[in-house]
Amino acid sequence: MKVSRSSGLVFVLAALLLALPAHAEDGGGAAAAELASTLESYESFQSSFIQIVVNENGNRVQESRGSLKAKRPGLFYWETNQPHSQFVVSDGSKVEVYDPDLEQVTVHSLDQKVSTTPALLLSGEVDNLDETYKVSMRSIGDDTREFTLEPRSEDSLFVSLELTFFKGELQEMRMQDSLSQLSVLSFQDTRINEEIKDSAFVLDYPDNVDVIRDGA
Repeated sequence: MKVSRSSGLVFVLAALLLALPAHAEDGGGAAAAELASTLESYESFQSSFIQIVVNENGNRVQESRGSLKAKRPGLFYWETNQPHSQFVVSDGSKVEVYDPDLEQVTVHSLDQKVSTTPALLLSGEVDNLDETYKVSMRSIGDDTREFTLEPRSEDSLFVSLELTFFKGELQEMRMQDSLSQLSVLSFQDTRINEEIKDSAFVLDYPDNVDVIRDGA
């Protein structure tokens, strides 16, 4: 199955679930509130990442590497540099996706559907997570928390999302899409709440690229 290089905002992910003993599960508002509290403590987030995509048969079909920056409120910068270059940037009102190989920039309005994309949890509003997702949580040992988010809307871009934190630091995102593909996004060299200038969230591309906007 071919894996699209579409918006790097949507992780097309798959991996085996963690085969580790877990404490009692927690669900509902308490889990959503704890996750929101953790995410809200991130004024900024910077990390390199490895993204692995596995298809419905359990076969690895793609591996990519890159880096991201996020800053509240609404600023986001994603760069994939291996095996293909791609940039995804949000200024809080729109999302721009630049594919240098295609010489193309796609501009999306940051509407409700796009704003529920997993990566934007690091830069968007998270006060009402339980209105958008069914959230559950489990503890793995004393220091690890795993949150599972299941979208309440049938129009969501994903079926389920898992976020794993170790001592409050985001380690991994796992997402399953409607095609039963799972993707694992593992973070490395993470820096939380370091100063990032707003100028770091500006997408720079040549004047001769094609620009495609929503509704065009």
